[in-house]
Amino acid sequence: MIRFGYKASAEQFPPAELLGYGEQAEQLGFDSVFISDHLQPWRHDGGHAPAALPWLGALAARTERVLIGTSVLTPTFRYHPAVVAQAFATLGCLAPGRVVLGVGSGESLNEVPLGATWPDGKERFARLKEAVLLIQKLWTSDRVTHEGQFYRTVDATIYDKPETPVPIYIGASGPAATRLAGRIADGFITTSGKGHGLYTDTLLPAVREGAEKAGRKLDDDLDLMIEVKVSFDEDLARAREDTRYWGALALSPEEKTGVEDPIEMQRRADALPVERTVTRWIVSSDPAEHAAKVAEYLDMGFKHLVFHAPGPDQDRFLRLYAGEILPRLRERG
Repeated sequence: MIRFGYKASAEQFPPAELLGYGEQAEQLGFDSVFISDHLQPWRHDGGHAPAALPWLGALAARTERVLIGTSVLTPTFRYHPAVVAQAFATLGCLAPGRVVLGVGSGESLNEVPLGATWPDGKERFARLKEAVLLIQKLWTSDRVTHEGQFYRTVDATIYDKPETPVPIYIGASGPAATRLAGRIADGFITTSGKGHGLYTDTLLPAVREGAEKAGRKLDDDLDLMIEVKVSFDEDLARAREDTRYWGALALSPEEKTGVEDPIEMQRRADALPVERTVTRWIVSSDPAEHAAKVAEYLDMGFKHLVFHAPGPDQDRFLRLYAGEILPRLRERG
């Protein structure tokens, strides 16, 4: 089953406005709406950071069909895994069969401001794995006592569990976490614009390897989701210029590692020329050309494409994309 979703840009729009875009996406035929859970945005001026959990509850109440979830939430620092388990069980009761918990190992931008000591990748991976396994256990068992390396529960019970289980998707951009998704998760999340070889030679083989080690079938048991960064407009210059707001995404790991201040992140991003900010996006004014570039991710094997548009006029994007691009992709898919 091929699905096409809308990424609600929590870092760019205030909560009520963003909620309207989520509703509009359902009305225009998108299959899902996902939101990131950030404490701080990528930029200070004009930035936003609504809490994902109450926002998803509001979206659940105002929609009927679309799949909703996080892409991604970090269940290892700001939240105890049991709190995440309780919150998403509640969401699953409110919107049965329509909720996804997308998790990842986190960004220092969101965790360090609350006092977390930012660990190395090995520890973040270990925390994520333990958190996911604990959440799954809390959803399937009562009176859970857990003495782990990082988390502890004593006779904990999630009393309101949805009849339809909430799937967990693991977001990753490296092979270790990707293999973990294949072994223990219901889906895998990654982002576009990093070179085709990363997906075809590293990530997709890793998730398949993890699934096979657990005796699972990749095509049957996991949703392969990618957040595709697209800037589509009838005016090519406008489509290119729109990417400037999200310049931080074009910073190299060396340029942004250890930056916990949105003001400094914004300064570094704003110093980039548009020739660099466009590099993470599929930028086009031609519908056929644009759809063909997006469809390359379908050809790789991804089954769930969630579109993130950088421009300030999301109403314009949603209408253009629903009218010009989604029909071409559905025919291709």
